[in-house]
Amino acid sequence: MNYLIAGLGNIGEKYAQTRHNIGFMVLDKVSSLSNFSFSDKRYGFIAEHLLKGRKIYFLKPSTFMNLSGIAINYWLKKLDVQLDNLLVICDDIALPFGKIRLRSKGSDGGHNGLINIIEVLGTQNFARLRFGIGNNFEKGQQVNYVLSNFNENELNELPEKLLICRDIIYSFVFQGINSTMNNFNKN
Repeated sequence: MNYLIAGLGNIGEKYAQTRHNIGFMVLDKVSSLSNFSFSDKRYGFIAEHLLKGRKIYFLKPSTFMNLSGIAINYWLKKLDVQLDNLLVICDDIALPFGKIRLRSKGSDGGHNGLINIIEVLGTQNFARLRFGIGNNFEKGQQVNYVLSNFNENELNELPEKLLICRDIIYSFVFQGINSTMNNFNKN
C-alpha cells in the first residue's frame, strides 16, 4: 500500500521557520528521525520511506501554499495513492498553539492551501492533521502573523509537538484514520 503525507508550507529560506510552514517542519523532523531525505522533483520535494511493507511518500510542495493542490494531485496520480491514504499537514489559527487535531475530512477552515487542495481534488474527503498556531494577531494582521516566526516559548515546545505529529503519521499509516483519531484527539 502506498501513502502520501503532504506537509504544507512555502519554499524558501524566508519562510522556513514561519508558523505557516509547520507542515514542512513536521516532515523535516520525521525525515531526520527516520533517516530519509527529500529530492527536488516536479511540483515539490519528495521522499520515499519503506516501513514494514508500506511505502510512505512524503511531499513538501514547491508550488507555494495557495497552489498546493496541483502538487498533491500530481503525486497522488503518479504514485497511485488512494485518496484514503492521503494525509495533509497544515497550520490552523483556530486552534491554540500546539493543539493538534486529526480529521478524516472537513472544510478548508479558511486555509488557502486546503482551499486549493479541495478545489483541485474536487472533494473535502481526505485526512488532515491541523497544527494549532494560535491567533494572537490584531484584525487585518492574519497574513503577517502566519508568515512570522514562532516566539521563544513556542520554539521550546515545538520539538515535543513535532514528535507527536510523527507518531500520528505512523499511526495513520498502520492503524488507520479512525483508530488514530481516537488515540490522539483526546485533549
